[in-house]
Amino acid sequence: MRKLNFSEAAEDALAQAMAQDKHIIYFGEDVVANRRNLLVRFGKDRVRNTPISESAFLGAAVTAAMSGLRPVVEIMIIDFIAVAMDALLNHAAKIETFSGGKWNVPLVVRAACGGGYGDGGQHEQSLWGWLAHIPGLSVVVPSTPADAGGLILAALEHPNPVIFLEHKLLAENWLDFMGTGGRKTVQFDVPVEGARGPAPRKWQQIPIGQAVERRKGSDLTIISIGVGVHRALEAADSLDEQGISVSVIDLRTISPLDKGAIIESVAKTGRLLVVDEDYESFGLSGELAAITLEAGIPLKYNRVCTMGTIPFSRELEDQALPNVQRIKKAAVSLMEN
Repeated sequence: MRKLNFSEAAEDALAQAMAQDKHIIYFGEDVVANRRNLLVRFGKDRVRNTPISESAFLGAAVTAAMSGLRPVVEIMIIDFIAVAMDALLNHAAKIETFSGGKWNVPLVVRAACGGGYGDGGQHEQSLWGWLAHIPGLSVVVPSTPADAGGLILAALEHPNPVIFLEHKLLAENWLDFMGTGGRKTVQFDVPVEGARGPAPRKWQQIPIGQAVERRKGSDLTIISIGVGVHRALEAADSLDEQGISVSVIDLRTISPLDKGAIIESVAKTGRLLVVDEDYESFGLSGELAAITLEAGIPLKYNRVCTMGTIPFSRELEDQALPNVQRIKKAAVSLMEN
């Protein structure tokens, strides 16, 4: 099996799908430069630059999808989706329900997310909890190159809008950018296994809504997504040396959630720790607690999340975002109480 970088894997799967389906088009800001391999292979009619107007080109993508195309729209970072939320919230997400299933919006929105490199709270948010809150939207967040390719293939086949988020600390084009300017002396904690890994020669879909157990354990369940999975795995290895056996669940999809996998793991361990780079309040971490409690599982619970606005200071940012030390501390606390 070959090895690919994270973004290479997503792009390779995209190319496979575009070769098989002429209805797939790709557009967004600077995609002619950033996705030049797709441009060279499929031409300027299917890979198009757009003006810097997210509301305009995401709105255009909704109508293109309703007209029979399968657009993939790249928004540079997920923070910028705020200016285009009307197209998603009030149109793309609701059209199937409002039309009684007569209309669908097979749209993929691809965007980078996440922090850890000193760009502040207007450029480093995750926002998957906010997006998953909207009925009609699916939200996927792969943590490995193999999952990136398999999930984007599934997103392209989905009949309704899918948000595909890739963490910047896994995407090589973002890692190149983050080492420029005044950041040359800044260190980034990049999970090696997430940024590059095994990838199949021919891509197969990974079903949307299917979690995976990355590590087996009996004392504690850690559930996370994206880069948080790698932080959780590192913490779990360290906790194992202290005699604490940790199961790590990678959700891969936030909407829909794999409730069965969540309930099964927590029922075995009786302890749940959620690691979530999105905001703590009204988000994924609370939803996971609700799912387990509603299933009647008695459990001990803790969470490690982003507490508030992400600061520009790299040192303060590292304290604000989930990290291995915070995860270990929360895990030990669960075992003691």
